[in-house]
Amino acid sequence: MRAIVVGAGIGGLAATLNLNRAGHEVTLVEQTPRFTEAGAGIQLAPNATRVLRRLDLLGAVAAQAARPSHVSFRTWSDGAEICRYALGHEVEDEFGAPYLQVHRADLQQALAAAVPPESVRLDTPAVGIDQDDGAAYVTTASGERLAADLVVAADGIRSAARQWLFGADEAVFSRTAAYRALLTADDVADLDLPDTGVWLGPGRHFVHYWVRRRELLNIVAVFGTDTATESWTAEAEPGEQLRTFDGWDPRVRGALERTGQVFRWGIYTRAPLARWNVGRVTLLGDSAHAMVPFQAQGAAQAILDAAVLGDCLAGATPAQVPDALDRYVRRRLATATNMQARSARAGEDFHLPDGAEARARNARMAAHAAEHRFMPVATAWAADVLDERATW
Repeated sequence: MRAIVVGAGIGGLAATLNLNRAGHEVTLVEQTPRFTEAGAGIQLAPNATRVLRRLDLLGAVAAQAARPSHVSFRTWSDGAEICRYALGHEVEDEFGAPYLQVHRADLQQALAAAVPPESVRLDTPAVGIDQDDGAAYVTTASGERLAADLVVAADGIRSAARQWLFGADEAVFSRTAAYRALLTADDVADLDLPDTGVWLGPGRHFVHYWVRRRELLNIVAVFGTDTATESWTAEAEPGEQLRTFDGWDPRVRGALERTGQVFRWGIYTRAPLARWNVGRVTLLGDSAHAMVPFQAQGAAQAILDAAVLGDCLAGATPAQVPDALDRYVRRRLATATNMQARSARAGEDFHLPDGAEARARNARMAAHAAEHRFMPVATAWAADVLDERATW
């Protein structure tokens, strides 16, 4: 069976690999002329790394990643620890796969290297998708019309395919933005930072974790704002991050002071959909369920989409594609939509003002950590893993 995947981000690459694994011929079309390094850190929980193992890619990704020991939640002003959770071998023992922290480019490179080169068409913008009873079609900017038995639109948060399928629907600004930067291990050697840290404060939070074999520290400083551009490459004004995080713990300030190039990324989402597919065409990843990153599950959910898509299409004939896509959406839509909502709630919880509400949140977090080794979001890792064991 023939498939076309539109978009060579993490979701599109994972979809290509899983469809190939299911025995289908895949053409991956990507508008950019080359795979380029974009973004910075990504956290991959066991629900994602189990899929990488299934694709025989876990070793390649892990070789470039960092394996955290724990995550520490702290207060913004003095860095007092609220609670901590295990992320190391305890996670792997419990969920059957490791928790990894990787540079986005390293993950993309590992996925891209596994895709047969003859399957990839770079510098090929898609300008239209349509279908009839027997096939689906992608029209390229050059006027070529590519035909296949199904089309997977993994074209990101600004998905044109989503509008072609379901009408006008714009990305939604979350009223938050983030300063993003990478620091070397030497840059922060004297700061006494926890292995992975999440610092909570009024209207802001600060996250740091290691990537690239612990050679680089990824920092993400999130803040509320009325305006921000959704861009990986927009730079902050000099010193802007220090003004925004004025008065924070000296370790946070120390990290922010040592940044060189700082990017200012507006965080956008997409409204939940009642369905992702029409006939022989389906959405996948951010085009279907873009979410705020406050549960570190955006990339993982796209990877899970790809795995379930491949599973549902294994052994399918061209005539069975619409029903197979229905099964894919039934298996994934509720889980991804719930994670969208969970991530949004986490952002609200992280940004509570000082006072009774923040004290109650801290007490609740401490009480949970006293009884559980893993973060509350680990219930989702467990559900995904159990679903995989039951159906794969």
